[in-house]
Amino acid sequence: MRYLLATSLLVLALAGPVGAADETLDKIREKGIIHLGFRETSRPFSFVGSDGQPAGYSVDLCRQVATILKQVLRLNDLKLSWMPVTPADRLTKIANGSIDLECGSTTVTFDRMRQVAFSHMTFVDGGSILATASSGIRGVKDLNGKRVGLIPGTTTEKSLATALAALSVKAQIVNVAEHREGLQGLEAGRLDAYASDHILLAGLLATAKEPAALKLSENYFSYEPYALVLRRGDINFQIQVDRALSAVYRSGVIVEIYERWFGSFNDVSPLMRSLYLLHSWPDS
Repeated sequence: MRYLLATSLLVLALAGPVGAADETLDKIREKGIIHLGFRETSRPFSFVGSDGQPAGYSVDLCRQVATILKQVLRLNDLKLSWMPVTPADRLTKIANGSIDLECGSTTVTFDRMRQVAFSHMTFVDGGSILATASSGIRGVKDLNGKRVGLIPGTTTEKSLATALAALSVKAQIVNVAEHREGLQGLEAGRLDAYASDHILLAGLLATAKEPAALKLSENYFSYEPYALVLRRGDINFQIQVDRALSAVYRSGVIVEIYERWFGSFNDVSPLMRSLYLLHSWPDS
């Protein structure tokens, strides 16, 4: 009930007039559909739930954005069309219009801003390492000669290369296509370690066949600010997405979404509290 009431208040706050016409808002209004991209294995941000439907923290945020857009655009109904995306095609699908908003675990970078735009920040994480317990790997310094899986073209690839070079450590890099493949490599003995964002690795560990056989490092080698992804130059759509996120952050809705995926909001880090506060922009 508290969640529904908070959502209703968000809608009332944002149901003012929409700005000048633009491509995405016009298309959503005309078709009554918003096309959303999601990751299939980026637990707990974006993944396929037990019911076969998209689930996760970022997915919930996008559902909130869609709920508010439905009211702002004065639509009787708004269909959510979900499309799986991968690290290799997520930005391309935004840029070519296949999806309107990507609801995953994508890190904001200046290089990526040449191709796409980003919403308010939605989470902050850092690169880390999931390794077999028998390998003795506890951080980057232990990776010399080890087989380390990672997804090419990600911020993890660049950050890990920098961290390895700084420590004069030479690892055997093994490219994988998705997080599931990284976990399978560890379980099958093809990899000694898998590198990605810490919270994503924790999600993988929770789904492992034998969690005790794996060890998640508590050390970080990078800074990873997450955001939703949308097309460049679509300013009116971006305003509505950011307005929706700000309203969610100001309300009790973010508490319930956070607790659904990460535990008690009382334990949220000072960094995340600051993120929500700094992106709670006033509506007028």
